[in-house]
Amino acid sequence: MNRYRKVLAGLIAAAGLSLFAATAKADPPAGAPASLKIAVVAFLSGPASGPFGIPARNAADVWIEKINREGGIGGIKVIPVFTDEAGPADKVVTEFRRLALEEKVAAVVGYISSANCLAVAPVADELKELTVFGDCGTARVFEEGKHAYVFRTNAHTVIDSLGAARYLLAMKPDVKTIAGINQDYAWGRDSWEIFQRSMRQLKPGVQVVDVLWPKIFAGDYSTEISKLLVEKPDVVFTSFWGSDLVTFSRQAKARGLVEQSIVLVNNTGSDIKDIPATVLIGSRGPGPIAPPDVEKDPLHQEFIQLYKAKYGLAPNNYIAHGAYHFTQALQGLKVAYESAIKKAGRWPTTEEVAAALAYSTFDSPAGIIQMAIGNGHQAIEPAPFAVIKQDPAIGAHVFTEIRSFPAACVNPPDGMKSLDWIDRGFPGAKC
Repeated sequence: MNRYRKVLAGLIAAAGLSLFAATAKADPPAGAPASLKIAVVAFLSGPASGPFGIPARNAADVWIEKINREGGIGGIKVIPVFTDEAGPADKVVTEFRRLALEEKVAAVVGYISSANCLAVAPVADELKELTVFGDCGTARVFEEGKHAYVFRTNAHTVIDSLGAARYLLAMKPDVKTIAGINQDYAWGRDSWEIFQRSMRQLKPGVQVVDVLWPKIFAGDYSTEISKLLVEKPDVVFTSFWGSDLVTFSRQAKARGLVEQSIVLVNNTGSDIKDIPATVLIGSRGPGPIAPPDVEKDPLHQEFIQLYKAKYGLAPNNYIAHGAYHFTQALQGLKVAYESAIKKAGRWPTTEEVAAALAYSTFDSPAGIIQMAIGNGHQAIEPAPFAVIKQDPAIGAHVFTEIRSFPAACVNPPDGMKSLDWIDRGFPGAKC
């Protein structure tokens, strides 16, 4: 891994792109503003704030402080405008317009809800507002249209459920029956569709014994757990997150479902202290499960230290994947600005920054990020999975039996829609 990073770093440098590292402060280029105002949008209230929004906001906070300590972006101090994402999509769009037209931010970073990303993307293009999505998972953003001013510096949701299928078969190749229990809205439906299609390709003959669709935040899953206990599937797949994942996990443990069937969660949407040991779980990108060169990677270690110093950490140093994603978005923006400044020899236009970010490669606390698909506006990442285990030495749950599937194994090639890629048997996949 170290050798790979050195080689890739050399390629990046040769291409004229900046890696994220402490650099000497330089004088601002001609035409630079007095400061660079960047909106950071995340759930600061509501059910998604705990597992996603607050950790993401905190990560952005410590990373912007780091950027400013090291001279800002192109010698210009970054001024964050933290904004709550909570509310219906029309309210989120109204707030986006306010940030662009009244606050006059240079760029908008963030968004966790897929519905909000889908709603914001065309407005960003309309207003020519550089926007870097920091977490939302839907593949539809760049598979159903082109967005000149919109980017996503983390992978989309296909790697969550395809990665889950690959990990399951690596751990239990003789699986014969599967069932699903997912929240009845777009995220749950999309997650199950990707998982079951992937399973049918990878394990022809696998049988789906039941698919259950409780309402989001239902709070009681006794009826669904009773059905699963009777049906005895080898595997129960779920895309639950937050309080739903915690509640379901506790009820499944109490009723013996975790002992009877493998419980497979496609994405870490809650602190793992609340999830029973033996559950299989994944993360969208390296993040909490498999950060690069766990003890040796300087950016990852610095991120952990900065976050811990200001906001504290669990005994196992767990930080939600959304926190990593927001640092990736900020880092991508910084790299693009500095690359565009170098090329133009002055402060760049929004269009020049966008051109620099497309198809770029940069380092981050989660490792090397490649903007490789969606016309260079969508990142690809590996898909790490693990088994949760109680570690009595530290009194906390930890990840064990970690396996990370390479980005080329779990992301479709540029120009191909994800479901078409799955249904055609993953052409070009390199696993």
